[in-house]
Amino acid sequence: MGDRDLAGLADGDLVALALGERPGAYAALVTRHKAALYRLILAHVRDADEALDLVQESFVAAHGALARFDAARSFRAWLSRIALNKCRDWARRRRVRAMLSRVLPVEAVEAVADDRIDAEAAAIERDSLVRTLAALDALPDALRAPLLLCAVEGLSQAEAGEALGLSAKAVELRIRRARAALRERTG
Repeated sequence: MGDRDLAGLADGDLVALALGERPGAYAALVTRHKAALYRLILAHVRDADEALDLVQESFVAAHGALARFDAARSFRAWLSRIALNKCRDWARRRRVRAMLSRVLPVEAVEAVADDRIDAEAAAIERDSLVRTLAALDALPDALRAPLLLCAVEGLSQAEAGEALGLSAKAVELRIRRARAALRERTG
């Protein structure tokens, strides 16, 4: 069974092969899901370099937890949940660095300063898009995550619910609330 044969297998089958240490099985999963995972993470962190690092961290964490994956569930939703947790950890680290930069002496700030360059904001010229992104960023994570998973990543509400530990109905309600909040903020 070559790499082409692996690409045709279902996610659950690839997980089983990866757990059996079949060469190339986990790589097939990575290849299949890396673009979607990158888009999801980039939508959360808004930094291409950080997003690439978080994609890698997510796949490493998923590989380490592969034995705990329930094959009856969606691998993409499970992987999305791991990625969202990595994004939350990243945001928490950024807040700590920002707080430390405000309270530490000026000499110490260089050691912990956040060197994030917001290249996207510099490149965006249209006001409506800027307002929409700002409104999206202002949404609480409980509303933003379901909206991104369904509207941007194309997950079903059931899959998004699985990734977030919610029911499909709760995801539907949060998406409705998120859209209403975005309409209100962007006029």
